[in-house]
Amino acid sequence: MHILHLSDTHSKHRLLQNLQCADVIIHSGDVSFAGSEDEIIDFVEWFGALPYKYKIFIAGNHDDCLFGANIDGLPENCFYLCNSGVTIENVKFYGVPMFMEDAMSGKYDKNIQKIPTDTNVLITHQPPYCILDSSANINYGDRNLLQIALKIQPEYHLFGHIHDAYGIEKNDNTLFSNTAILNEHYEISNKPILLEI
Repeated sequence: MHILHLSDTHSKHRLLQNLQCADVIIHSGDVSFAGSEDEIIDFVEWFGALPYKYKIFIAGNHDDCLFGANIDGLPENCFYLCNSGVTIENVKFYGVPMFMEDAMSGKYDKNIQKIPTDTNVLITHQPPYCILDSSANINYGDRNLLQIALKIQPEYHLFGHIHDAYGIEKNDNTLFSNTAILNEHYEISNKPILLEI
């Protein structure tokens, strides 16, 4: 199974051209810039029409209008994961969004603790601490998320959020991918990353 990962398109998704072929395309949050309903609708229409067998996306901290929302009318092969998972061809995907309301209430940490231990592909918006999370010499990743990722050891941990920390990093068991498409100036500067599981 081939997976095409991207993140942090901030409503510039329609500018992306010549996306690589894959079985599954995954967007790990910040599909919008201002978090408006119109931006989300436009993204869902674009994403749902892409020629991939399966499509998965989660919300990022810019996607405010998705907080507490149910998305109706998605194509059968398109999945919005919000502290939830889906199994596709025996591969278990699990997605954790990043909403500031959850971060401030402490619910975000509780949601992280609920990530299933048998997850094959973990999708979050925020990076784990000290892994592709640095901007201006500050680490913006989450320490609890790092501990959970090291504990459950998914084959892939896909995220974004920190625009100038694009890249991949691998430890003994997990490949980490920060595929923020836009740079810190919100310009398209990076390409989606193709993975195989």
